[in-house]
Amino acid sequence: MRNLGVKVSMYLNYFVFAILLNSVGIVILKSQNIYGVNEVTASTLELFKDIPIAIVSFLIASFLPRIGYKKSMLIGLFLVTLGCVQMYFSNSFMGARILFATVGVSFALIKISVYSMIGLVVNNQHEHNSMMSSIEGVFMIGIALAYFLFPAFNNESEPNSWLNVYWLLAAISAISFIILLNIKFDEGHEIPGVNLADDAKQMMLLMAKLLVLVFIVSTFFYVMVEQGIMSWLPTFNSRVLKLPENVGIMMASILAISLAIGRLAAGVITKHFSWFYVVSFSMLIAMAIVVFVLPKTVNIKPVEINSLADIPLIGYVFPVIGLFIAPIYPLLSSAILSVLPKKLHSPMTGLIVIFSALGGTLGSRIIGWLFKNMGAGKAFYFLLIPMGLLIISFFILKNLTAKAARTAEIKV
Repeated sequence: MRNLGVKVSMYLNYFVFAILLNSVGIVILKSQNIYGVNEVTASTLELFKDIPIAIVSFLIASFLPRIGYKKSMLIGLFLVTLGCVQMYFSNSFMGARILFATVGVSFALIKISVYSMIGLVVNNQHEHNSMMSSIEGVFMIGIALAYFLFPAFNNESEPNSWLNVYWLLAAISAISFIILLNIKFDEGHEIPGVNLADDAKQMMLLMAKLLVLVFIVSTFFYVMVEQGIMSWLPTFNSRVLKLPENVGIMMASILAISLAIGRLAAGVITKHFSWFYVVSFSMLIAMAIVVFVLPKTVNIKPVEINSLADIPLIGYVFPVIGLFIAPIYPLLSSAILSVLPKKLHSPMTGLIVIFSALGGTLGSRIIGWLFKNMGAGKAFYFLLIPMGLLIISFFILKNLTAKAARTAEIKV
């Protein structure tokens, strides 16, 4: 298969960071229970993760092709290995902040490299849509695994036992580093500008394009929704469903599994249907789940719960929202990248990562504030606002991407 080694490397590295990056919801819960911080303070872990992603993406995305995608991914894997080791020894909320800052810096390098390389290994928009969705699907499988890895190491009678998971994560990162080091591939030679200053200029000029502007706003709102749910679902399970800590964490894996299935399925569905119809239908169903299912989940009668089997059926329905919000992010990203010249994929990915990070931080902070001031049962209703705005943005993006495809190339 063409570029098989490259594709395997991309999937593997994305999988490793999925486990680390999206353990933030679990660590938010542990920080409240072990380190004694409140909801708003705990939500700063999202900030320590996402702000470094945004800053690093802004500083290096435009000239990452000059550094080299392979070298950038190796740097990311090395840094995050060190971050995991320090988390074990520091065993503190500050150590958790340092960990997620390290993960944020490293993920910026990994994600920009992976998204930029997709354009080098596919032949058309349908292949781009399919691979983008499947890579994001593998990412969600990694997230789901995190919800089982952490409970596997967590012993509630030994408060520090959960930290042992970071030795495993450090080992996985080191193995990924070694595998990538031994893979050779052609990274392409298309560079945004004539020098570093011009590279940065190309990234800034992209933001002036209406298509790009609408897209990054859409990305911002989507990640606000996804990250808001993902980061606070373990706490929701604990406060509203009254689940034991380990059961609540494993229960949150249903969201990640739903996201994985949704994105893998989208990779198949978009071979036959336009991305616009897929994302529009998906968002309408997601909004219906918030409106009709969430209230029933909140009003579940308290029962003694010691395992997943004890949870009432309705408790499993709300996390299935992941199945419907899943296709949106990769399909929107693919829609714009596939109509841009390959030399602009790296700076465009930088913008995707920046606004994803900002949306994730704001979403988690808002939900954290709502959890504290309005109660866990009402916080998620806020998400209907960005969901409604996303529906509007889909129609605008459909017209703008169609126009861009007709011109074959956006010149900046």
